Amino acid sequence: MQRVSPWRSAARTDKGKIRRRNEDAFLDCPQQGLWVVADGMGGHQGGDIASQLIVASLAELPAQVGFDDRVNGVRTCLHWLNRRLGQELTLTAGCRDSVMGSTVVALLIKGNRAACLWAGDSRCYLWRGQRLFQLTTDHSLQQQLIDEQRMSVEQARAQPGAHALTRAIGASEHLTLAMLEFEVYSGDAFLLCSDGLYQEVSADGLGSALSHVSPQGALQQLFNAALDSPARDNLTAVVIRQ
Repeated sequence: MQRVSPWRSAARTDKGKIRRRNEDAFLDCPQQGLWVVADGMGGHQGGDIASQLIVASLAELPAQVGFDDRVNGVRTCLHWLNRRLGQELTLTAGCRDSVMGSTVVALLIKGNRAACLWAGDSRCYLWRGQRLFQLTTDHSLQQQLIDEQRMSVEQARAQPGAHALTRAIGASEHLTLAMLEFEVYSGDAFLLCSDGLYQEVSADGLGSALSHVSPQGALQQLFNAALDSPARDNLTAVVIRQ
């Protein structure tokens, strides 16, 4: 008999108002305790292929193993995908001089243990005790300027190429994944999202949505706010709560 997950979740993606295609993808598997958002890059040269491949590959990982084995399985899968996207698919697509890749943020939960793995600027937020915490740190030039040059967010954002990624699946031969392990508590809620969503919704707006008792209600509030803005990029969000 399949065990009922204590976690409820809802997911949605939208191409936004400007982009002609949607290169985002998501995985929403509460029964497996696994949720993923991937934001493809490469435009017509395969960003959507990259994000969909990441989601499909992670969905196939075995669920009936221990938590540590599952985390290692996700990590191994992402490193394999990095090699495949960086070599085989790029050459097959005939775009030898460009990149076919994707950001990724994955959340695994089992019991009171959780792990978040990511590369790029898709994010994971935690809503706990009526406070919003950003668990991930963007792998972008903008964040690098903030960390290394001590620039303000506004100064870094104004720099040329500020949104360029410093890490992504398929972007370079060697992938360095970031990972955070932590304990979950009753009442916790999580948001995984692509940059197209969090760039259009303020931190207060994110927190207000995550305070909603229903994941579907939170998701609706997020997309109402995002699509009421210019929505220049694809929008993807997954909301998870007990």
